[in-house]
Amino acid sequence: MISEFSKPIMKKLTGLVCLFMIILFCSPAFAQKLTKRKVAKVFKNSEIVNNHYTGFALYDNVTNKPIYELDANKPAIPASNTKLFTLYTALNMLGDSIPGLRYITKGDSLIFWGTGDPSFLHPDLKSRKIYDFLKNTDKKLFYSHSNSSTDFAGSAIYQIAMVSMPVIENTAKAYSDKEGKLQLSPAFLKESLKIDTSYHPRSFTVRRDDKTNTFTYPDMPVPANFRQTLYLVPGAQLTSSVLADTLKKTVNIINMRLPENAKTMYSVPSDTLYRRMMLPSDNYLAEQILYVCSSLLPGKLSVDSAIAYSSRNFLNDLPDKFQWRDGSGLSRNNLFSPRSIIKTLIKIKEKVGSEERLLNLFPAGGVSGTIRTAYKTDNGVPFVWAKTGTLSNVHLQGGYFITRKGKKYMYSFMNNNFLIPTADIRNEMVRIITDFHNKY
Repeated sequence: MISEFSKPIMKKLTGLVCLFMIILFCSPAFAQKLTKRKVAKVFKNSEIVNNHYTGFALYDNVTNKPIYELDANKPAIPASNTKLFTLYTALNMLGDSIPGLRYITKGDSLIFWGTGDPSFLHPDLKSRKIYDFLKNTDKKLFYSHSNSSTDFAGSAIYQIAMVSMPVIENTAKAYSDKEGKLQLSPAFLKESLKIDTSYHPRSFTVRRDDKTNTFTYPDMPVPANFRQTLYLVPGAQLTSSVLADTLKKTVNIINMRLPENAKTMYSVPSDTLYRRMMLPSDNYLAEQILYVCSSLLPGKLSVDSAIAYSSRNFLNDLPDKFQWRDGSGLSRNNLFSPRSIIKTLIKIKEKVGSEERLLNLFPAGGVSGTIRTAYKTDNGVPFVWAKTGTLSNVHLQGGYFITRKGKKYMYSFMNNNFLIPTADIRNEMVRIITDFHNKY
């Protein structure tokens, strides 16, 4: 029997036991919370990220509030993280499907203009809508290049790619046939293929002239199973010739201004094109996507006009001043801060709406795209979805991840001006993000 004197003591003991049980069961959750102090400790103790410029921003994916920032306001070269800004621009300017062609009919003629759509006979996109439309018409075909303003300015792929109507990725294929002879596809280009006895490469290679679609090869045996992709210099005559060769019908060239009442023919679903740009980080598609965006603006097709329009209308609320020069990130003149990348990740998330659709547009760690081999899955399930970026002395990631406890975060991890192997930088980023996933 408990005395009246003992009751207050027992009551206190019961309270202490309850308090102890609360601490016992709740403290692990508190101990495993991802906090500013804990993230700062990770970066302070890293031997790699302290040897060069490292910009990092970690935000809560639900509240969009910062948890930790390290030099997050300082601009750096984003490399292919630039494609995040291209993606957001396209999400705002293009609908569910990509405009593939503008056209009018006039008597017995069908006159058409390109929009910059790169999907026409693209080997991975497999779209036939524009092809079938042109192939099946009984009208005479006239192609106008008048809405394209970009002149050929160099040998880089992304400079060559700028064309109002690219066909088969604006490429040719050199290959050896069964008899060991050198062939070129499309076949009409073969007349521009010549042997050059003064050309002595280490191995058999076909080269294109700097400014024209003429090709030379060395006086050497053609290797068995030889294959080479050649990027073509664009122009109205090339587009007309490739279309004629593909469609097996005459395609005439006409210099006619694009009228306002021209109809639009659509090609591939937009997300199909965006996903193809994002997962393998396709520079060619990134530039052409901005070219397509510019087709909705007054004037001629231009990547610069799409960038200027997006900067004024869609990216005018980024937290830090930025410099944007191309769609792919190949230019080292692009400059964005980690905070601006985070802000764009938020904007992309809100614009897309569906989490399933959002994550489908990003490479998935251990599963797809440029981080397929960098990360491992957690028992077969990916936990990080991020866009990478790589140039010489530049490597970064920007995207989303989820922890084992179900907490969702956004991050931008920028590394510039390092003098160690890129693999070391990548491994350290993967180690840190994986550690956050496992512990929190």
